Amino acid sequence: MLKFDINTTKNLLAFSAGIDSSALFFLLLEQNIPFDIAIVDYNTRAQSKDEVSYAKELASKYQKKCFLKSVTLENKSNFEKKAREIRYSFFEEIITKNQYETLITAHQLNDKLEWFLMQLSKGAGLFELIGFEKCLYKNDILYYKPLLEVSKNELKEYLETNNLKYFIDSSNENEKYKRNYFRHNFSDKLIAEFKNGIKNSFEFLQNDLSSLNKNFNPIKTIKELDIFKNLKDNNLNIRLIDLNIKQRGYLLSKAQRDEILSQKEITINNSINISITENLIFICPKCEFNMYKKFKEECRVNKIPKNIRPYIRKENIDLKELIKI
Repeated sequence: MLKFDINTTKNLLAFSAGIDSSALFFLLLEQNIPFDIAIVDYNTRAQSKDEVSYAKELASKYQKKCFLKSVTLENKSNFEKKAREIRYSFFEEIITKNQYETLITAHQLNDKLEWFLMQLSKGAGLFELIGFEKCLYKNDILYYKPLLEVSKNELKEYLETNNLKYFIDSSNENEKYKRNYFRHNFSDKLIAEFKNGIKNSFEFLQNDLSSLNKNFNPIKTIKELDIFKNLKDNNLNIRLIDLNIKQRGYLLSKAQRDEILSQKEITINNSINISITENLIFICPKCEFNMYKKFKEECRVNKIPKNIRPYIRKENIDLKELIKI
């Protein structure tokens, strides 16, 4: 197994008791990397109680803190999306309250190919296709995926060779979930036969992407308002918007990308406002806030987009900071 390149000392492992996270638990132990664990019980399977018990057992045995969230979703529609939102909100809450630095997740090579294929089926661009990054900083948290070059079978062999316990989630067999459909019919089969080539291709694609990258950093960030230079190229502009929206926890569809470029001033997912002006691009949370007439006139004179103004007013951002950009 590979050596993990992580040097933070307060780490939280997203644990499920499945093959991936169980293997990662013991690999982190082997490399003397400090961590605690967090697990979510969605109360949809009887086996989940055993998985939680196993998490607590491991935490006790190896002197780890174990954070547990138990939740029941009354409405099961779009379950995977809701479960993911609950899970990551829980992890981020723990990290903030307990001052962890890094969230470690057990995504592996099969997951990365599965993601690639799912995005490919939606008509994604290069940034979305290669969106499974090993390291990502978001809201002062490092999201770390150390297993992206390791297949699920390799992790399973590691556990069985070392006689280590793990669970199989029966819901992973249900192909009504799109992810399972891609996993069973495509990604797992491709990895089984072409693992080395696929791994090398991802590495080459990541290097190509890095060489293509321009500076997509904001020229100004004030609270959650990011301001970019308009690059005068639709393809480059939508790339930087894509990246920024992804860091805020959302993925843009092709239809949304087209709509952004067409409308110039738009709200995405009823939560993020985007505005493309002649020279600048503004991105901030959507909000409602009363604005007095003088403020609106100042914004108009200084060409501050309408959908950005409520956030500026709500956060008491000094217009002088924007005018001088």
